Amino acid sequence: MEYQKDTLQNLSQLQLDLIKKRKSTVAFSEQEVSKAQIEQIFEATRWAASCFNEQPWRFIVATKDNEALHEKVLNGINPHNQKWAQNAPVLMLTFAKKSFSLNESPNMHSWHDVGLAVGNMSAQATAMGLYLHQMAGIVRDNIFNDFDIPEDYEAVTAIALGYKLDVEDVPEDLKEREQKQRNRKSLNEIIFDQDWGSSSF
Repeated sequence: MEYQKDTLQNLSQLQLDLIKKRKSTVAFSEQEVSKAQIEQIFEATRWAASCFNEQPWRFIVATKDNEALHEKVLNGINPHNQKWAQNAPVLMLTFAKKSFSLNESPNMHSWHDVGLAVGNMSAQATAMGLYLHQMAGIVRDNIFNDFDIPEDYEAVTAIALGYKLDVEDVPEDLKEREQKQRNRKSLNEIIFDQDWGSSSF
């Protein structure tokens, strides 16, 4: 029993270390991400929780071996992000279904659920040695002009996926951003007790 407890504690720490390792790189290698790897990442993605199990997430996925599709997805990303995202071997667009399939009532939680799905994706990608960068900077008009998106779906984000360049290979214009110190708010800034802003953590 003690052995099992120690094993679970070790696994828990490994999982936390993995989550902390996640990084939104802007320096992608041209190394290919295989179809099998993409499928494994999406297997983790599809098991995310969602309100009423609606699973409102949808994805358009383009790899560099389909140059035309890769360019179409890139066209849906704003120019500021295109500068580095164009190097990623995999680009995605994410979508949320605006209503519940059961009764067509508005699903106010669909974006939250897309975020949960991408959280699973991010954790799985990190476990596989891959890096994922989510982008709020998208061009919705281009996306809806270039793709036949059903009326009940809205574009949420774009995602770049791939391997990270070695530090010495990072272009000079991206080095400062790539090496920027990562930081997070402390627990007592985000967890409150009875009074807002008051915390025992």
